[in-house]
Amino acid sequence: MSEAGSQDASRRAFLMRSCGGLGALAFSAMLQAADPPDPLAPKKPDHSPTAKSVSWLFMEGGPSHIDIFDPKPELERLAGQPMPVSFGKVITAMGTASNTLMPSSRKWKQYGQSGMWVSDWYPNIAQHVDDMTMFHSCWADGLNHVGSVCQMNTGSILAGRPSMGAWVTYGLGTANNGLPTFVILTDAGEGLGGAKNWSSGFLPASYQGTLFRKEGAPILDLAPPKTIGAEQQRGRLDLLGALNRHYGERRPQDMELEARLRTYELAYRMQASTPEAVDLSSESEATRRLYGMDDEVTAKFGANCLLARRLVERGVRFIELYSGSGSGWDSHVDIDNQHGRRCRETDVPIAGLLTDLKARGLLDSTLVVWGGEFGRTPFNEKGTGRDHNPWGFSMWMAGGGMKKGLIVGRTDEIGLRAVERPVHVHDLHATILWCLGLDHVKVTYLHNGRSERPTIVSGEVIKEALA
Repeated sequence: MSEAGSQDASRRAFLMRSCGGLGALAFSAMLQAADPPDPLAPKKPDHSPTAKSVSWLFMEGGPSHIDIFDPKPELERLAGQPMPVSFGKVITAMGTASNTLMPSSRKWKQYGQSGMWVSDWYPNIAQHVDDMTMFHSCWADGLNHVGSVCQMNTGSILAGRPSMGAWVTYGLGTANNGLPTFVILTDAGEGLGGAKNWSSGFLPASYQGTLFRKEGAPILDLAPPKTIGAEQQRGRLDLLGALNRHYGERRPQDMELEARLRTYELAYRMQASTPEAVDLSSESEATRRLYGMDDEVTAKFGANCLLARRLVERGVRFIELYSGSGSGWDSHVDIDNQHGRRCRETDVPIAGLLTDLKARGLLDSTLVVWGGEFGRTPFNEKGTGRDHNPWGFSMWMAGGGMKKGLIVGRTDEIGLRAVERPVHVHDLHATILWCLGLDHVKVTYLHNGRSERPTIVSGEVIKEALA
């Protein structure tokens, strides 16, 4: 064959292979259009997880670390004096930095083999310190509640980003067939900032959290009217699906339609699964007492903690329980009474949750997180309260792959700032994701031309806290 003929043959072979490849690409696109992926389908984690689910106990309003977990004897010595200039200038939410230092009125005791200090406000939770990793050096960026609650949930003080539960749902998909993957439980209303704290942000809406109501149907608009039976409801859903699919056959490029149909199917399954999951009447009296449901002070938060355990058992990945919804822990005045009431409401229920999870073999696979959006200042406000303190405060985690009886970091002598191993909100988020099997720098979503991730542009896993 001549050289020219050989070149023509090569060109023909190249064109044939190219056309075949283009055909394969077109066929692949047709398949995807015909059967778009389920956004909630289970996904493989980045590495072996140590936790299957998260139960985040959110003390909204800012619990005082120096009155609960982080005793400061120096405050006793400096009581009534202005804050020494050596601790630096402070700009607070209420402008009270010139007020005098106020010691804690609590009684303190060391607990467990770890010897962690806990005040007399949390005597029952104190029995579980050897299962905890205590972070004494947390810090955040916001001064006010709305922005700070938003950051603790989304990583940013500005609204609009996905919440942690949404990122987890996006990264891992669902682990159950009839319940939401991300659930919010409150003790009074939606709290400050409302739904933006469990929003999916720029992620698809499939990943947003679901607020369970305390009374009536747990999810709004979930149950059909009483006049419509199960068979009729199934028939209506099948008809709706047939009409939508008929519509979709002429619009194969509409990728959202199949996802919407799957949402209808999930809602239908939830109509059967959710009422059973939230029905606490099947629990024994001993279990109900364990959570404090026999006491009107602890009954409300106790019911939420018991419900959280039931949701963990049923494969819900991320559960957030709010105490003091609407900044109830915010004690600018009369901190002894205000904090005392919140601690009484939560001490027995949280201890009950830890006890119950451990007894059922669930604590090792459940990451329990406790904390608020910030701590409180060592100087007083209006003589009997404390201001907001985002520069140094305490949080703890238990179970789910955390080291037991470990203390990470510390604040200065008066509890104002983190001075040893500072732990930023992004570090906390990175660590939570890591326990679930997700690397925070690999969980990305393209938004407005930028590859976004849960921790924005910072954050590191707190490796020393991992078992």
